[in-house]
Amino acid sequence: MSGERLWLYDTTLRDGAQTQGVDFSVADKIKIARLLDELGIDYVEGGWPGANPTDDQFFAKPPALARAVFTAFGMTRRAGRSADNDPVLAPLLRGQAKAVTLVGKSSRAQVVDALGVEPDENLRMIADSIAALVARGKEAMFDAEHFFDGWKKDPGYGRAALEAALEADARWIVLCDTNGGALPHEVAAITRQVAAFVPPDRLGIHTHDDTGNAVANSIAAVREGARQVQGTLNGLGERCGNANLVSLIPTLVLKMGYRTGVTPEGMKRLTQISRTFDERLNRTPNRHAPYVGASAFAHKAGLHASAVAKNPSFYEHLDPGLVGNAREVLVSDQAGRSNLLSRFTEMGLAVSPSDDQVQDLLRTIKEREAEGWAYDGAAASFEVLVRRSLGILPNYFELQRFRVINERRFDARSHVTDLSEASIKVLAEGHVFHTVAEGNGPVNALDTALRQALSHIYPSLRDMQLVDYKVRILTPRAGTAAVTRVIIESADEDGRVWQTVGVSGNIIDASYAALCDAIVWKLVTEQRASAAEAA
Repeated sequence: MSGERLWLYDTTLRDGAQTQGVDFSVADKIKIARLLDELGIDYVEGGWPGANPTDDQFFAKPPALARAVFTAFGMTRRAGRSADNDPVLAPLLRGQAKAVTLVGKSSRAQVVDALGVEPDENLRMIADSIAALVARGKEAMFDAEHFFDGWKKDPGYGRAALEAALEADARWIVLCDTNGGALPHEVAAITRQVAAFVPPDRLGIHTHDDTGNAVANSIAAVREGARQVQGTLNGLGERCGNANLVSLIPTLVLKMGYRTGVTPEGMKRLTQISRTFDERLNRTPNRHAPYVGASAFAHKAGLHASAVAKNPSFYEHLDPGLVGNAREVLVSDQAGRSNLLSRFTEMGLAVSPSDDQVQDLLRTIKEREAEGWAYDGAAASFEVLVRRSLGILPNYFELQRFRVINERRFDARSHVTDLSEASIKVLAEGHVFHTVAEGNGPVNALDTALRQALSHIYPSLRDMQLVDYKVRILTPRAGTAAVTRVIIESADEDGRVWQTVGVSGNIIDASYAALCDAIVWKLVTEQRASAAEAA
């Protein structure tokens, strides 16, 4: 067991954004950055200022992070320009990010053939750019692009590129396997050679997964001296992805004994964060993902199940609770119970449910998740379900009926006009409220009508708004009759943001379920806050 400190550097918001089908909004970036900060990541790379409007908006007002260093990404100055007069470097030099990573060529062939630059000029580009950042008080890092391929062909030039950054006082020199083609034994041998002239506490590794070896390559580099490890949540990234931090972190800490910024309590949130991240991107979590997958500690009845009951280490390489996962054998399994009670504590539920209540709730959760309800990405719905199951949820209102009409028509100029209208009838505190509202689509109309009806009794609902809406088809073979899952993100003027879920073969019904939970959660939260103030 090592005990040495490693620094974790996450590139999800840049490398992950290059994943096919992934498109981060500013709200997504803020939420993910905070998740990474809560986990204990040391560096959160926000993206490339100046590269696109989303990154510009994100960097103009970066999220406040408690522990992580907010980091920007860019490239070394262009040939023939000074660092101070380079338009690509300018946003990095004057930006708010405390740390900046610059990518630069470390392969002679890449410098000559791809950049069309003299090899010595490239070395000056690296040194000048790093020095300019350091002069402005930035923590500068050099990402040596195509490093391993370049080193194989010309190690002398690869060393010169690293030394140019090192002598300019780069905090970290990061070896990048840009095309993901290096193998563990190659990464180990080359990193060992580099560690002879780059101090390990300034040496990092950044691997891609094109041969399926990104995690193994990162581990190989760490064993040979690298002390900064880069990767992404759930291995997102261009082509085949990047090194998966969700697999790397428990391996480095729990298996190899290294220390990171992730505390034992943070490690227990790893499964939840991994699944919350997937749900936010509207992606189905990989059931077979190491450590955090739903099947990672699943055992079928029979020989394995009976052996696990006697000694879990027979078929489990570690206690699933260490990473926030649970053994899947029986509903009454104690791992499931302890995880559930831990969630009660996180929600601030000061209750001591009986064993029967816990088992009934576990059974309900498993049945609902089998139907498609996903609570890892909808914590507010989970809390509502728990409170309702334990009989401690106030009956704020009862739905009597609702109707949604969507009309498409053409005006005199043959322009299409869409009109959505919702009417709803609810009972709250002995009063019946019947309202009608129009909206930009049926869900917006239903949301508006429901909150208008209830705001007579609960005026704080007027400041609540829907800020995100995602739909996933759960039974694609059923075509337009498929069961859908709706996840809604809501926010209010107090800065609270929460997620709720609904599942139904009727998308409007699924949307109503999520909207209803969102309102109930807000009312519960406000009631709890008022009670705390009164105490």
